[in-house]
Amino acid sequence: MAQSGWSHYEHQADVGIRAFGPTLEETLVQAALGLTAVITEPEAVVPQDPVPIEVSAPDPEFLLVEWLDALVYEMATRSMLFGAFEVSLTEEGLAATAWGEPVDRARHQPAVEVKGATLTDLRVARTEAGTWTAQCVVDV
Repeated sequence: MAQSGWSHYEHQADVGIRAFGPTLEETLVQAALGLTAVITEPEAVVPQDPVPIEVSAPDPEFLLVEWLDALVYEMATRSMLFGAFEVSLTEEGLAATAWGEPVDRARHQPAVEVKGATLTDLRVARTEAGTWTAQCVVDV
């Protein structure tokens, strides 16, 4: 098993995102890459423009939802896609930078528009082996 990564799973008309990593920060980075991958290939996004993002939440589960919703908001309002992320945990939540570029429909070929993260299948936990896992369904 790789040290970090993400995958998708089907959930009715929506898409589930599973992420894992050695730390919660890396797992949240992987979840963000999984979010981008719902729309386009993350490798196709040039990480040229940084966007700072801060979110707060009372626990890791809601932090995942708030993080993904903040990315969806920034993508929608800036007409951007993100392909690289840096996440640091804070006392109230997280401080992050997402790097991306304006959407180029011909090159990115966006498959769907993500409307937001949901509480469906929401789970963030640390395994006995020390790996963090996170998952939720995003509304498309």
